[in-house]
Amino acid sequence: MAVLFFNLRGVPGDEADDIRALLEAHAIDFYETDAGNWGMSLPAIWLYQEQDLQRARPLFDEYQEQRAQRQRALYLQAKRLGEHQNFWQRHRSRPLQFLFYTGALILIAYASVKWVFELGDVLPNRVQESSINEPVK
Repeated sequence: MAVLFFNLRGVPGDEADDIRALLEAHAIDFYETDAGNWGMSLPAIWLYQEQDLQRARPLFDEYQEQRAQRQRALYLQAKRLGEHQNFWQRHRSRPLQFLFYTGALILIAYASVKWVFELGDVLPNRVQESSINEPVK
């Protein structure tokens, strides 16, 4: 029975290619499913045989450790050279885009909670109106 080996959702293309090459290099049979036309299905790499998982898992763990070390070194190098941008640096380079997105966010937040505040103004008035029309006992 087929067994899920690696979920490809959100995985960079080079990492997926490396995993495919790793499995092929060690003669582990696999197949791949994609996300489909609307992205609803599970993009993943599946192994045909469950016993292949016992062979593939240690290889995959070793690959992931090496990749993490490489990516960490690339990040530190970019940071050391001043090529890495943080949140504010990235938005300072595109101020109009930042202002547009911030304005859109504020507008959406306002439209989402506006009715709640208006509801608070309407309810006390209705309660007062109904109590005025009631006869006193």
